[in-house]
Amino acid sequence: MNRLFFYIFICFAASGFSQNNLKSLLKKYNKEQVPYIYVKELKKQIIQPILLDARELSEYNVSHLKNAIYVGYNKFKIENIQKKIPNKDTKIVVYCSLGIRSDSIANNLKKAGYNNVENLYGSIFEWKNNNLPVYSAAEKITDSIHAFSKAWSKWVKKGVKVYD
Repeated sequence: MNRLFFYIFICFAASGFSQNNLKSLLKKYNKEQVPYIYVKELKKQIIQPILLDARELSEYNVSHLKNAIYVGYNKFKIENIQKKIPNKDTKIVVYCSLGIRSDSIANNLKKAGYNNVENLYGSIFEWKNNNLPVYSAAEKITDSIHAFSKAWSKWVKKGVKVYD
């Protein structure tokens, strides 16, 4: 993955960068070539799509969506997805903390020929903010939510914020 993008992203966060709303934040960082799916829409799906967690393992272990497959961000490899999900028509929803890293991963999936990929708008933070369950590494419902960083934790309104 493009580590430079990620480090620039972190620098903005660490320097006190702020946005008043999530829509502006996502518009600033995302290519928006992959459609969003919203939490309420995902929750209503009769047939659950495959969920891919595009955060780092420490984040995933604290909190993730039920049945999500950890794919990471810094060490993401499309070859791993192609082995796990050979059918390029499979419905896939990618998420991260807010929807920025997941946009990058979703774009990589699209470039690899996956044609039914969506990015979860607001990602796990928005999921938790809607009082929906997240799971620990032991696959138990937890109130903990990995908040990524102090700067980005302002987007987490529900749950117990955990940091590395």
